[in-house]
Amino acid sequence: MHRIVTLAMDGVIPFELGIPPRIFGIARGPDGEPLYEVLTCTVDGAPVRTDADFTIAVGHGAEALEDADTVVIPATHALGSISTEGRLPAPLADAITRIRPGTRLVSICTAAYVLAAAGLLDGRPATTHWGNTDHFQKLFPKVKVNPNVLFVDDGDVLTSAGVAAGIDLCLHIVRRDHGAEVANRVARRCVVPPWRDGGQAQFIEHPIPAPTATTTAPTRAWALERLHEPLSLGELAAHARMSRRTFTRRFRDEMGLSPGQWLILQRVELARRLLETSDLPVDGVALRSGFGTAASLRQHLQVAIGVSPMAYRRTFRPVNVNA
Repeated sequence: MHRIVTLAMDGVIPFELGIPPRIFGIARGPDGEPLYEVLTCTVDGAPVRTDADFTIAVGHGAEALEDADTVVIPATHALGSISTEGRLPAPLADAITRIRPGTRLVSICTAAYVLAAAGLLDGRPATTHWGNTDHFQKLFPKVKVNPNVLFVDDGDVLTSAGVAAGIDLCLHIVRRDHGAEVANRVARRCVVPPWRDGGQAQFIEHPIPAPTATTTAPTRAWALERLHEPLSLGELAAHARMSRRTFTRRFRDEMGLSPGQWLILQRVELARRLLETSDLPVDGVALRSGFGTAASLRQHLQVAIGVSPMAYRRTFRPVNVNA
């Protein structure tokens, strides 16, 4: 069984500490079997203070990290020298060295500072809470910070934006490991959306718009019903009754993505669902998801998740299909 170990640091935020055991702990296979073993540890096995008015006692010390398949580090409000000097305290640095090479590493919110201070994000894309991205980038210039997204999946290292984005990232990991059906069941149990559109750019503080300001939400809903059609920027703007320039600016303000980027993401997600749940050949999936040809679908799926359509289908739906 895949072992998830959550490392709780002093000052940990209880909400974020509770995300891994909740999301991974209720993930079940087709026969109801648990798919993950979830443990929580501290650097020394001792209780840790939270940023609330209570402490948390755990059953494991840093030795639990040695057998982990995935290590999740939730945010803390007591980063100390990590956020001021980019340096890990010796006990935490020693704990991090216990993690085996190749172990999947996950940070929630400002816990990205821990991975960065350990040198594990050098040269890699990452994100953190939007309120910290400028400081984070200055402190760790070797990291390729993306301030707009909810999370970044860079294979064996994954980072999320603030608080609830940790839920998005953990659901993404379940989906990556076991497919959309399992992840959707977990999301329904937790009463959260299995996938949120856009990035954290939509949550960054902006001046409150005038009450009469229009939104692109109706046009996004309209487009989702027509992903199989060759939707152009002009058609989207016309539906929203805006000029192309105004529509593009407003869309990016709301979603943190251009209309074209958003359409590709939605089509990739639709293609993944069809590959997992239907017997459509790859050409049919390409047409239904709006990519037109199998070659175009292969190209976009390779960029998005690094695999071909048939490899993805074999992983998440191991049945014989014609493609």
